[in-house]
Amino acid sequence: MENTTFMNWRSFKETLQTNPDLTLQFQYAPDKMVEASYHITEIKQSQITSVDCGGKLDAWTEVIVQLWEPSSSESEQAMKVTKAMSIINLVEKALPLDPLAVVKIEFGNSEFDTRQMYPGELEIDGENLIVILNPDRTQCKATGRGQTCGTPAVKTKVELKNLAVNNSCCTPASGCC
Repeated sequence: MENTTFMNWRSFKETLQTNPDLTLQFQYAPDKMVEASYHITEIKQSQITSVDCGGKLDAWTEVIVQLWEPSSSESEQAMKVTKAMSIINLVEKALPLDPLAVVKIEFGNSEFDTRQMYPGELEIDGENLIVILNPDRTQCKATGRGQTCGTPAVKTKVELKNLAVNNSCCTPASGCC
């Protein structure tokens, strides 16, 4: 996984540091904001090592910031960036975070299944620093390298059923899915 297409921890943190007096808000869907009473409950660092269906080994690090909405609103206003930075500083005293790690924000509520999303744009709107979250999506990395595993990019249900019956998609040691 290449960190160049996603925001890294250093960039995310620097944006926060340069806007300490703003209120930090997160938009998880169009016109849907995380409730102002949210808490940053955990910051995790995860080392990912994977092998894709083309046999390529890949490795990267993620920093995951977990947000939680309490069941009852405790606050009318979201936390200031300075409060978020105090949590980050506390975390980094115990766990040095990789500055080149991919940043993800983990969030869910009663109307939105919990998932990890990427910070996209960070917009300043008046007194607010709004982190626009973008959903992750599944992709075939082998296809991105020109490998197709012997199948077209999209198959219908009938075609997939025929492939399963004929077992013609991939053969052992073919280097594909």
